[in-house]
Amino acid sequence: MLTPDLFAIVKLLLPEVLISHFELTKHKIDGEELHFYFTELSNIPEGFKGIKLSSKGFFPEATVQDFPIRGKNVYLHITRRRWHNQTTNKVITRDWDLVAKGTRTTSEFATFLKEVYK
Repeated sequence: MLTPDLFAIVKLLLPEVLISHFELTKHKIDGEELHFYFTELSNIPEGFKGIKLSSKGFFPEATVQDFPIRGKNVYLHITRRRWHNQTTNKVITRDWDLVAKGTRTTSEFATFLKEVYK
């Protein structure tokens, strides 16, 4: 678990959606790379309150690249939760806008790169 001071720093560096809806479970420095591991919190998705949902595990981990920090490449390893709607027998997930379409980078990083390379 992160100390309050370290958590305050992480909030400044990483996408807000990850800080708000995911738990940072692990981090490591591997040479010129920083790796942050996130697992989606067990909070029922908006619009499904009052519906019988049960957590049914996780999707495979997705890895996306974010802004470099101090010359090190940053990789976010994100594990999203799946929910089972017991009434309709369907799988429910949140539609996170974490990855820019057609890339393996965060939406914010992709927008930044588009501006730089105009």
